[in-house]
Amino acid sequence: MVSRATRPPGEESAAGGERFGVAAARRGATVVLSLSGELDHDTADPLREAIEEHLNKGAERVLVDCAGLDFCDSTGLNVLLHGRLTAQETDARVEIAGMRPPVARMFEITGAYAVFRVHAGVEEALADEPST
Repeated sequence: MVSRATRPPGEESAAGGERFGVAAARRGATVVLSLSGELDHDTADPLREAIEEHLNKGAERVLVDCAGLDFCDSTGLNVLLHGRLTAQETDARVEIAGMRPPVARMFEITGAYAVFRVHAGVEEALADEPST
């Protein structure tokens, strides 16, 4: 069962289950989605919902923090790729930060590095926000 907490902008919210979690924090026009656990076929819905929710609320940038992600299969990658395409429809973007070796390997094997902007970590990504 997915639990979702609704909080004011700028505060964190969380969704997920025992094996996977998504926590969201808004930082201006950027939403940071911090993932934890295992992202796979059985756990991908909370991430899909979080990306869509924040893009629908006008986020210009969704930064997916993978530092706490232990595993990602092709379903998880497809959720990220779909989120990227959805974001492009409104000139928003989905970026990735903090990949650990198992997740980085999935990106290497599939060539996903070529379509995502990837940052070493969240702080680097937030400091690298382009000026508008």
